[in-house]
Amino acid sequence: MPKNKSTASKPGVPTQRYLDIAEIKEDIVIMKDGTLRAVLLVSSINFSLKSVDEQNAIVQAYMQFLNGLNFPIQVVIQSRHINIDDYLEKLKDAEKEQKNDLLRRQITDYVDYVKQLVELGEIMQKRFYVVLPLNPGAEQVQKGFFARIGEILTPSIAIRLSEGRFRKNKELLMMRVNQVASGLQSMSLNAVMLDTQSLIELYYTVYNPEIFEAQRMTDVEKLQLED
Repeated sequence: MPKNKSTASKPGVPTQRYLDIAEIKEDIVIMKDGTLRAVLLVSSINFSLKSVDEQNAIVQAYMQFLNGLNFPIQVVIQSRHINIDDYLEKLKDAEKEQKNDLLRRQITDYVDYVKQLVELGEIMQKRFYVVLPLNPGAEQVQKGFFARIGEILTPSIAIRLSEGRFRKNKELLMMRVNQVASGLQSMSLNAVMLDTQSLIELYYTVYNPEIFEAQRMTDVEKLQLED
């Protein structure tokens, strides 16, 4: 009987097709529905250690912050195993440069102790994010017949218009970023907007938590993305 050529030899469907993210461009997440996202990494404070007056002041500032928003935000808390690889590498470099045998052995023992402490203690690190959306609904209006014909005849015009819309929408989103960062600052919370590399790493850890622990992300310049 002739062998049935199955689809087993065909490449699998790229994972990107199952994601809602179209691309990450200039520190902005572009969703497949045309909306944009900016992500802020926010510091934390120990609320329970504050005095009663300080707690009341923080609560009032938080209420004012929320009441001052005219757009939705999303607060995300991520827990991950603490990564001390860079710290351990510095210790190993210090061990190699140490000429005193006693101190070198102490550094070796300390490195082993820290490794065991992290592995056995299941020490977790929490990170806090605020996601800011922008839905350029006005840009979703269907184009007229003559506009579409014009873009077919001169596609470079469509490219320039698309880039121009992105710039305009990014400017509007950055205004929201500045507003939220200022509001968080009133509660003694520092906020930093994630750049492209940090955004890729964040979503990589969200969708691949097990792989990330075993295989760290490389720099974004070294990544090769599928079309």
